[in-house]
Order: sequence, then C-alpha cells, then structure tokens
Amino acid sequence: MSKFGELIDLNVPVLLDFYAEWNEQSTSMHQVMRDVAAALGDKGKVIKIDVDKNKELSQALRVKGLPTLMIYKKGEMVWRQSGEQDAKTLIGILNEYV
Repeated sequence: MSKFGELIDLNVPVLLDFYAEWNEQSTSMHQVMRDVAAALGDKGKVIKIDVDKNKELSQALRVKGLPTLMIYKKGEMVWRQSGEQDAKTLIGILNEYV
C-alpha cells in the first residue's frame, strides 16, 4: 500500500484504471487508456491495475464494478467513475486537473 501512496502523490493527475482480463468492458478500455496516455504525455500519468493481482488495494478502495476509473492528484481522489468512458471524455476531465 505504501507503493500506492507514492504512485498517487504526484503534482500531476494520475488516472487509475482498475480492470480484469476476464471482464470484456475492462479489456475494451485498453486502447482508450493508451490513447489517453499518449494525449497526456508528461502532463499526467495513466496506471492500469489488475484487480485479481491487487485484491487488497481493490477492496480498500471499494472497487466493485469494472472498469473503475479514478483520478488522484497530490494524494487525493478528485474523480471516480465505474464503467466505460471514451478517450475524449477522459482527456477533458484530466485536463481540468493538469
């Protein structure tokens, strides 16, 4: 969990994508996340978190539906949503926190 704290304690927005390979909606978001990361460049960070490999973290953050997306800035959650999103929407939301 301390590693998680280091990941989210940045001055740029950090988009977390909680997913599972067995979940079709999650896997359909992979390309969207690549597009968002490319558009952001060094103005933000995109991190994919496999819920099956990070059960403790997923439970601590009460991740129920997949995909679950969260944006953290300076260690604080500033946005959260479950379900698929398109790249344009995510980029727009992230730009609010840049």
